[in-house]
Parts: sequence; structure tokens; C-alpha cells
Amino acid sequence: MFSGSIPALVTPFRDGSFDEAAFRKLVDAQIAGGSSALVPCGTTGESATMLIAEHNHVIDVCIDQAAGRVPVIAGCGSNDTSVALDHMRHAQKAGAAAALVVLPYYNRPNQDGLLAHYRHLASNCDLPIVVYNVPARTVTDIAVETLAELAKLPTIVGIKDASGKVERVAAQRLACGPDFCQLSGNDDMALGFMAMGGVGCISVTANVAPGPCAEFQKACAEGRWADALAWQDRLFPLHAALFTDASPGPVKYALSRLDPGFPTDIRLPMTWPSAASRAAVDAALVHAGLL
Repeated sequence: MFSGSIPALVTPFRDGSFDEAAFRKLVDAQIAGGSSALVPCGTTGESATMLIAEHNHVIDVCIDQAAGRVPVIAGCGSNDTSVALDHMRHAQKAGAAAALVVLPYYNRPNQDGLLAHYRHLASNCDLPIVVYNVPARTVTDIAVETLAELAKLPTIVGIKDASGKVERVAAQRLACGPDFCQLSGNDDMALGFMAMGGVGCISVTANVAPGPCAEFQKACAEGRWADALAWQDRLFPLHAALFTDASPGPVKYALSRLDPGFPTDIRLPMTWPSAASRAAVDAALVHAGLL
């Protein structure tokens, strides 16, 4: 259902408030660069520090600015099933193509709880769902067998897999079927992920390098693995540098280096990246030919 390079968009803030003009400019730049879909209000978008009304407004603006040029996969996750459902209903009404729903964090549900969570969402809203598995953040991991049960539901269409276990692509493909949409959640592992049957990446790096990330994905999709490897070598230092400090600090710093007018506010408890992180980002931008 989705494929290619899909940026997990940062949310620009200026003087503590959402900078709508900067966000609209970012959306246009992503589409012009070849991104195939957009994800507002994910982890990189600092959704954890947004009020619900603000969260919904960012999704509305993203859908409005995209204007049907690419689909929008709205971040709708919560550790409260009822809040996740409210997000999904709003996103559907606004015109989102799907909801990205992270595994419930902090609560640490077991596999039965995960099944119940997603089944409840799917039963009460028919917006397509992309499951988001990121155990490093949620301290919860979805088993292949559990995902296979969810894949039987018509509106659970795929997974953003940030487990860091590339071998799961093959296991999930066999369990969920070849049409189940598997998207990498790790830029640095996307080459192996694609070779094993993935169809795209929900990318942090694409915020900074939409064109190169789109070309990398195109090379993978067309089986031009030598070209894909060349893009991987060009982008790998940037993939690493953007996580040398707490995200999205390094990403916002990188954007400000490419566009000095880009707002650099980050909401607490996240802070500006360290000098070492900023130096790593600068070097990676040069290596990638972006600076």
C-alpha cells in the first residue's frame, strides 16, 4: 500500500509554538524531493510533547499542504487505546490515508494486550493501520505470530519495523504474506531490509536529504543493488550522525545548517545536541554532498 522514501517529519516550533509556515515549506520540499508519502506526528515530530489539539492541527496542516500529491500516514499512537482511537478518527476525517500506531508504551502489555489494542482500533475505525514496532522506545515487542494474527484484519496493512532485527523481514513476510507492507524504521539498516522483502523506509534522514533517500529507495525497488549500495555509502554517515544525540535535536540542527531560517526550537525534555553531535552532523552533510 505504501513504498519508497517516507519522511517521519520534524515539527518546526518557533518561540514555543508550531511554526505552520515552516512546516508547509518542509512538506513542499519533501514532495519536490521525491518522497512517496509523509508521516506527521511521529517520534521525530515530537508528538510526545504536543497537546491533543495541537497534534490534530499538525496533521490537518500536513494533509492540507500535501493536497493529495502524496498520501499522509498520520501518527496516531498512544499508550491509551481510547486516545489512539480518537486520533485515528480525527485523522480519517481530515483525509489521512492511514494511521501509524505505535505499540502501547510504558504500560507494557503482553501479546494478548497488543492483539486487543489493535483489534479494538480496527473494529471502531476503518482507517488503515500501519503497526509501529520500536522496542527501544516502548519496551514492548510484537511477536511475529501476533503480527500475523493482526495481518488477517483487512485494515491492518503493514508495519514500520524499528526492531533492529533485519531477519524479521523474512519471518514476517512468510507469516503475514507478501502483500503485507513492511517499511523499515531504521535508515542505517534499510538496504538489508529492502533486500529481504521490504518496500520502503519511514525515514529520519529524508527530512534532510529527501532526494538522495528517494533515489536510494528507487534503486532498491528496481533491483539496482550496486547503485543502492553507492547511495548507502554516501548516506550512512548521515544516518549515524542524526542519532549521535537525542532525536530530533541533530535533525533540526542539520535542517538549520541547510536552511539558516529553519526554526530550531526543541521542546523539553529534549535539548539542543552537543558540540560533538553537531560536528558529526556537519561532517556527514559534507560527505553526503549536501553542504
